[in-house]
Amino acid sequence: MKKITLLALACAMFMAPAVANAQEVTYVEDPAQGYTFNRFQDNWFAGVMGGAGIMMSKYDRGVDFGDRIGWKGALVIGKWFSPIVGLRVMGEFNQMKGATYYGMAIRTDMNDKLNGKAGKNFQFFNNIGAAGDAMLNLTNWICGYTPGRFYNAIPYAGASIHWAFYREGTNGKGDWKYAGGNKPARNLSLRAGLLNTFAISNAVDILLDLRFEMMQEHVDGAGNRTWVEYPSAMLGLAYKFNKRDWTAPVVPVCPTYKYTDAQGDALVARLQAADRRIADLENQLKDCNKPVPGPGPKPDKDAPLATIYFPINVSKIVGVQNDIVDAVANVMLDENKNYMLTGWADNYTGNDKINTRLRKDRVATVKNALVGKGVAADRLNTQINDSNRPDVDNGPKTAPLSRAVTIERLK
Repeated sequence: MKKITLLALACAMFMAPAVANAQEVTYVEDPAQGYTFNRFQDNWFAGVMGGAGIMMSKYDRGVDFGDRIGWKGALVIGKWFSPIVGLRVMGEFNQMKGATYYGMAIRTDMNDKLNGKAGKNFQFFNNIGAAGDAMLNLTNWICGYTPGRFYNAIPYAGASIHWAFYREGTNGKGDWKYAGGNKPARNLSLRAGLLNTFAISNAVDILLDLRFEMMQEHVDGAGNRTWVEYPSAMLGLAYKFNKRDWTAPVVPVCPTYKYTDAQGDALVARLQAADRRIADLENQLKDCNKPVPGPGPKPDKDAPLATIYFPINVSKIVGVQNDIVDAVANVMLDENKNYMLTGWADNYTGNDKINTRLRKDRVATVKNALVGKGVAADRLNTQINDSNRPDVDNGPKTAPLSRAVTIERLK
């Protein structure tokens, strides 16, 4: 946002002397800046697909390839949460053809499809169920999102649940019945695939869904569950709802102006004057950074080693004052000297009883802290002073400077 504001300011400054009918700064979405999340009601889609699949279990391989192909269809609804990540759910129908050694969904009128293989029966049943997939737009991830791109490759993975049913009778003309017993038999499956989308308009995509499933086959007899390899392919259409693209950050665009020769010369003169002013300021800054000649101030040997300050009505060392105590302790450990610690409190607040307690507690706190850092206690003398600090007292406004402990070297 700061970058955008500076750009708009630059446009306003340098384009001010333009012709009277010049356009103002405009703001447009810039995909180069990335993309933001849309509203929840945006980027939904719905679709319909139809195609075919083939059963590949150990029993089904006894049937010729072409005779195992069954129709399938799906109704789909989904949402993209970003240009890369999306979810979809669908209702599905699968027509399943194959072979079995057991007595479910048998069609003896079609056993000639087995080419005379003994012990097997031709099987024909249907699956109806629901599924859900997580989707990753690989094209947008690798190549970056581009509005209106014609093709997108979208790998996905998910799971589904189906109920299998068939028609009783050897010729498939009896009543409909659940496979696997009198109660509905639930078949689970795990799936992965590649969804290919081809945009024919801003709202409509052609879909090509290539999928491989491991489907639980609950139809070869009670208590017998096998897993069926079930590849499939489907074609379909999808319609996209509400906002279909993704929102990019808004950036200002400076208008293009046409200047007369006189206006161009005036702008050049302004820029040259600005360059001279910048050079002059840089020279002044260099002069300010030059060291002042002559000896510096002499240190006051009688000045306190340090002063530790406290908040009002507080005798605990807080904040940066702890760093000062650490530094003072290091100095004391390097010197072979004794020190006087004086506790102070301002007389503009509180009363004598409270201030005396604060002076004693503050000087004791500082001494204990220094001893804790290795300074010998017999090198630290303590006292309190009942007045405000005379070196800094200049009325109530300077009261915080008297809430302290001063540390001085003893001669």
